[in-house]
Amino acid sequence: MALKIIYKDIGRLLMIVGLLMALPLLVSLMYREFYSAVAFLLGGLITGAAGFLVYRLCRSAREPENKHGLLTAAAGWFTIAFFGALPFLIAGMITPLESARAFVPHGETYESSLTIMSNPLSALFESMSGYTCTGLTMAANASSLGHGILFYRSLTQWVGGIGMIVLALAILRPPSGSQAVSLFASEIKSEKLRPSIIGTAQLVWKIYLALTVLMAVYLLAGTMLIMPDYGFLRALFNAVNHAMTGMATGGFSVLDGSIGEYGSSAMELLHMLPMFLGAISIAIYYKALEQRTFRAFWRDIQFRLLLVFSAVGMTSLGLLLYGAEGVGQPFIEAAFQYLSGMTTTGWQTSNIAAWPAEAIIFIIVAAMIVGGSIGSTVAGIKIIRVYWILWGIRWKVMSAFLPRKTVQTARIGGKVFNVRQINREISEATIFASLFLLMLALGAILTLRFMGEGFSVANGLFESASAANVGLSTGITNSDMSPYLKGYYILQMWAGRLEIIPVLVLIRSIFWGTRARRI
Repeated sequence: MALKIIYKDIGRLLMIVGLLMALPLLVSLMYREFYSAVAFLLGGLITGAAGFLVYRLCRSAREPENKHGLLTAAAGWFTIAFFGALPFLIAGMITPLESARAFVPHGETYESSLTIMSNPLSALFESMSGYTCTGLTMAANASSLGHGILFYRSLTQWVGGIGMIVLALAILRPPSGSQAVSLFASEIKSEKLRPSIIGTAQLVWKIYLALTVLMAVYLLAGTMLIMPDYGFLRALFNAVNHAMTGMATGGFSVLDGSIGEYGSSAMELLHMLPMFLGAISIAIYYKALEQRTFRAFWRDIQFRLLLVFSAVGMTSLGLLLYGAEGVGQPFIEAAFQYLSGMTTTGWQTSNIAAWPAEAIIFIIVAAMIVGGSIGSTVAGIKIIRVYWILWGIRWKVMSAFLPRKTVQTARIGGKVFNVRQINREISEATIFASLFLLMLALGAILTLRFMGEGFSVANGLFESASAANVGLSTGITNSDMSPYLKGYYILQMWAGRLEIIPVLVLIRSIFWGTRARRI
């Protein structure tokens, strides 16, 4: 019965994924990329049919409990990535070399990266990286994938940013409030914006869509202003894709060299806004609209922390890069790459592999591991958890000097916490941070073992941290990397997107079932 409950919801998710594949199908037809269109047609039919069949077989299942919501999130996300790999795999297998070469930009001599997707593990890696908003890619030259595949990569990150389960809640309207609460809580760590979870899910997607459209217009206008000879249609395609992956803080790009391909400092500054907006909690946008004031942003402690961390981090990284060989504009590169790391977007404008070791370690610890706001699309530990851990250390030290009967409270972010609440917040933040760092440590060990020659220890540590849903790369991640490392990164991307606990719940259920046991 537990399996039926989970399969029923997974069936719903797969039907949505199958329908979403119709969008890149239309893009492929628009650009006359017929083999890619066939790949999306077959992938969509297989995914949708599988989802419909599973849902029909399990439609009589009872409503899920909290544990089922966590299991659905863990199993559902992996299943989505598995079926989401079908268009990559099919396109890579059926597209003739001559047709694939047509995707290579004029004047370039390399082979199309579409052929790489014929490897099932590479296709799964690309899909998992997309849906988990990681941004690491198997494509050595992204622009040679074709417009349809490029749009699909951006779409996977856009829907993965807020979450497939939240999308399902917004459009499918589950029959029970308890079912909705269970599923919503399993995927997004955000407060309710409306009395019902369904209303909250719908509002979250409306705000997210509006911000994405706004950023697409902003990027298009900015590109045409900065680079008027770039070409309107080309700028439009880039703007739409980068708006999706920027707001999702996913980092896939339609350009071979990511944002650095533009070769313009002004374009780098232009693309910093979508990353920053994506790192802000969706709830704050709602409060600002409801209260009709921008003061709602400043009242949010996560927003203030984001500003402080960004200012200090950018300046510090700039100083570390100052005078470094191969870094022409240290403070501009530092500003962009620090924000890209902290928001876990993964857009790249600098050759990070050539950075000094101290600069690499700094961006790992002070940006990539920290992350942005809870309730946004970012990964990492999250800035408020880091704040609670640091505040907790200070609190423990200061408590030693207080009289034993002192009633201790804390006022943080406009809320008053008593001792029990303080301990709970610190405990939850510390547990997640410990699990997250343990996952990174294991990834670092495997990376250093299998990363191959020509990379430093700092490069290996950086790549491991990046595989936890960041997407920046020193070059270790590529189609020829060890299959063991590729497989672990797939699992790390999956666990990182779900904040680890649902994956642990799934593993526990596989080996010991779903019945409660004494702790």
